[in-house]
Amino acid sequence: MKRFKGILLTGMLAGITLLTACAGNQTPTAAASETTTAAQTESEPESETEAETEAQTEAETPAEAETEAEEPDLPPEEGLVRSPITNEWIPEELAKKRPLAVMYPTDKKAQPQYGLDRVEVFYEIMEEGSMSRQMGILLDWEDLGRIGNLRSIRDYFIYEALEWDSIIVHFGGPEVFVKSMLTRPDVDNINGVDGGMGSSYGAFYRVPAGTKSVHAAYTDGKHIAAAIEKGGFEREYRKDYYDTDRWHFARENDPVDLSGRPDAVSAKKLDMKGCYPITGSVLEYHEDDGLYYRSIYGAPQKDAVTGEQLSFSNVLIKSETSGSRGAGYLYFHSLDAGHDAWYLTGGKMIHGTWTKTNEYETTRFYDDNGEEIKLNTGRTMVFVARTGQDSFVVDDVKVEL
Repeated sequence: MKRFKGILLTGMLAGITLLTACAGNQTPTAAASETTTAAQTESEPESETEAETEAQTEAETPAEAETEAEEPDLPPEEGLVRSPITNEWIPEELAKKRPLAVMYPTDKKAQPQYGLDRVEVFYEIMEEGSMSRQMGILLDWEDLGRIGNLRSIRDYFIYEALEWDSIIVHFGGPEVFVKSMLTRPDVDNINGVDGGMGSSYGAFYRVPAGTKSVHAAYTDGKHIAAAIEKGGFEREYRKDYYDTDRWHFARENDPVDLSGRPDAVSAKKLDMKGCYPITGSVLEYHEDDGLYYRSIYGAPQKDAVTGEQLSFSNVLIKSETSGSRGAGYLYFHSLDAGHDAWYLTGGKMIHGTWTKTNEYETTRFYDDNGEEIKLNTGRTMVFVARTGQDSFVVDDVKVEL
């Protein structure tokens, strides 16, 4: 197995070439400038007729390009708009509504889980005891007959949830680390254990009834809708907290194709065991539909009702500064800038960086040229890993954070 360090993995073409991720643009040499000047001279028209033809072509080209750029993105039927989370066509009324941020456990005994087929963005982040936890962003949830099972939250998940102006659904958490955030007037949460971190509003139940198992807490669409009403939470995006400049997507008929980039590497299999040793999360790319399929514990992670395996058009990996805060709990610097990031789509991967400077701001991902990364239409998997501690393997090449 080949081994590389951090941002040095920015190219593996024809036997894997390493480039320094922070390399800037080189200043042209005098020779290069002379070559450019000569090339410009050679390209000048030799006659007035040729000059007129060239001028006419130049006059037409921008207009043609502008027409192509302004081609409308028409919905397949009236009343549909692009989702701000996945760029898929959805009803206009749904696009205005705030999503849920639902805390799911990763424990093997807790599988399979309900509502995973509606997840738009899925996060996995470490917690205490070498175990990770998951959070799903769900926009279309109101007809779900069951959601869960549900577990507790950590403060760094709250930072991710606020990015979507979400209503947070959780089953408790370490009060000393999360109470101050969850009880703020701008943070809407439905807490399954009631108490100082917020009310349950009667939204939760156990299956089977009366069990004390930590993997038995559930809710559903009707209970959540009633809880939102009882809590007086705004159902539509709040103008003071909603970031209107969300992730940027490529046009669906002109998707992102990383294969032509010199810094892109093959990424058909992503093994995250070096970040999440217990779940051993793996994503495998399927050429037939262009999606990455998720497995944990060596088996497909599926929705409990539909049997659908979790799959994603986009995969993002964020490296964050992390450490111990005592009692086994971790901290993550979720508001930061300039740390390593990786983007996978279409069986390829590029390196970049990420930035998030305030709680409600959308996390920005940039490539090594400083250009913001555009995503492809569809669902997104986000892995948050620890700088200086974790690693992952992509197509048998190890990347250390």
